[in-house]
Amino acid sequence: MEKWNQTSNDFILLGLLPQNHTGLLLLLLIISVFVLACLGNSGMTTLIFLDPQLHTPMYFLLSQLSLMDLMYISSTVPKMTYNFLSGQKSISFLGCAMQIFFFITMGCSEGLLLASMAYDRFVAICHPLHYPIRMSKRVCVKMILGSWTLGSINSLAHTIYTFQIPYCRSREINHFFCDIPAMMPLACMDTWVYEYMVFVSTTLFLFLPFLGIMVSYGRVLFAVFHMRSKEGRKKAFTTCATHLTVVTFYYAPFVYTYLRPRSLRSPEEDKILAVFYSVLTPMLNPIVYSLRNKEVLGAMRRVWGMFSSRKK
Repeated sequence: MEKWNQTSNDFILLGLLPQNHTGLLLLLLIISVFVLACLGNSGMTTLIFLDPQLHTPMYFLLSQLSLMDLMYISSTVPKMTYNFLSGQKSISFLGCAMQIFFFITMGCSEGLLLASMAYDRFVAICHPLHYPIRMSKRVCVKMILGSWTLGSINSLAHTIYTFQIPYCRSREINHFFCDIPAMMPLACMDTWVYEYMVFVSTTLFLFLPFLGIMVSYGRVLFAVFHMRSKEGRKKAFTTCATHLTVVTFYYAPFVYTYLRPRSLRSPEEDKILAVFYSVLTPMLNPIVYSLRNKEVLGAMRRVWGMFSSRKK
């Protein structure tokens, strides 16, 4: 079979939705989720920037989460929508490389950032007297820069290696975006060594941070359990349970997809799981982490009042 590499034609994305009325309705639903995610995350980032009372480590981390989610969902949904509506399924070699780079960068950076946010809540609740030292603005900036830098370096390494592999079996990627596990079956060389590196990378950037988050929230729940106030205990339990649900929505499908060996993978299952961590989670994060927060709602009223007074 003749080899196919970067000097020949584009890749073909087989997509997520069937080309019929049902697919169109599902696409409209995904577009609605995309719009809500863009409005929620861009609005949250702007709000934190404008309101001085939100210039704290916790909200700096939240602003970066919103920025990552905005870029994350924008790396897949617009292209999927264009391909469905235009009837074209192709994606250029450069476009595929850029999609993989931004997708992995956001995925790994967000995994590390969520762990930083869990640590922030752990220190705030379990060690409140040490919070100004352990979560100073300097420490917060290091966490943010570390998440972006490590995620970008890891993504660049995977992107470069993925597109050095010769592809000969097909140009059709059975996914709605360029995803490494979906591209490996197309290679005309043994990729088990690289797939092992993907396994290691997933463990370091997703599985271990997830374990760290579970431990942090476990300590938080233990501290909350010993609170004297029943109302405070109920509120804290509700908040932690909601956060853990969204975190699980993000990490579990991601880790399950990337840690499974190729023999156990199903393209259809992978595409459905990808919807959870690449489409739904970016919409849920601003709602769960921000809009349910009284400080954020107060900031919205202050910013709205500030703009209203200027108009007068």
